[in-house]
Amino acid sequence: MDQLVTSLSKNWTSKQADTEGNNNPLPFEILYPKHQTVPLVFASPHSGRDYPAHFVEASRLDPLMLRRSEDSFVDDLFSNAPALGAPLLKARFPRAYLDPNREAFELDPAMFDDPLPDYVNTNSVKVSAGLGTVARVVTNGEEIYGHKLKFMEAKRRVENAYFPYHAALKRLIEDTKCRFGTCLLIDCHSMPSSGSLVEDDYDDRRVDIVLGNNHGTSCAPEILSYVNDSLRRQGMAVFCNNPYSGGYTTRHYGQPDEDIHALQVEINRSLYMEEKTIERHGGFLELCNRITRLIVDLSKFQF
Repeated sequence: MDQLVTSLSKNWTSKQADTEGNNNPLPFEILYPKHQTVPLVFASPHSGRDYPAHFVEASRLDPLMLRRSEDSFVDDLFSNAPALGAPLLKARFPRAYLDPNREAFELDPAMFDDPLPDYVNTNSVKVSAGLGTVARVVTNGEEIYGHKLKFMEAKRRVENAYFPYHAALKRLIEDTKCRFGTCLLIDCHSMPSSGSLVEDDYDDRRVDIVLGNNHGTSCAPEILSYVNDSLRRQGMAVFCNNPYSGGYTTRHYGQPDEDIHALQVEINRSLYMEEKTIERHGGFLELCNRITRLIVDLSKFQF
């Protein structure tokens, strides 16, 4: 398998920052297979690292601190998906700027110096934690801004980045369902090693990967079990729906009764990167190989 991973040809095409006629790059990139051969769609909503200059200047944090919210390099871990017949959608914008794994308008009113419209969700658990669609804090709790924002700034980000990202994801899912009669969305994430300690019946344990299907509502249990078994065969410690069961994306798109399944995959960052410096370490290639083996296994699943 390692030979397969390293010898995969560039059997895909990129449709990304083509322009929309106004020289503005798209806020996402899609790596398409030359021919989609499997009913799989991969999405990486939090690995974007194109930081708008005005956002960095407005933040009270330095660029390295802002990057602590990224699911850094997750898009690269799954980068062999297109060569294996499945499209990969990647957000280009960073999570600290805008989080597409939330409702379109999950906002903390304390962040804004003008009233928020009635349609804004101001009371979610994520908003309370400072991690709404426009986050108040980075992952370690540091405040991003030294001043209040205008609602129009949040609305602009949602319209220019959030809606296009979800329109692209929706189209990929619909096209896949139309072609194969079914679709499995793998929503790709990473978790800080400090958040990977899981309580079980015996002791606190470190976990390599957490699979989330919103406790059985966004993805058929047999798919969850299949992915779990594939990863465990590779010697990985896997938990399901604990401590992460799935976010907005899996809840919103997962409709097993309609043959559309959505599964969240959370990867322990310590497996492949230095979390303080946000640099890959020697474990990256081996983990990439394991993720590729998982994709190969998924391509054989009988939906």
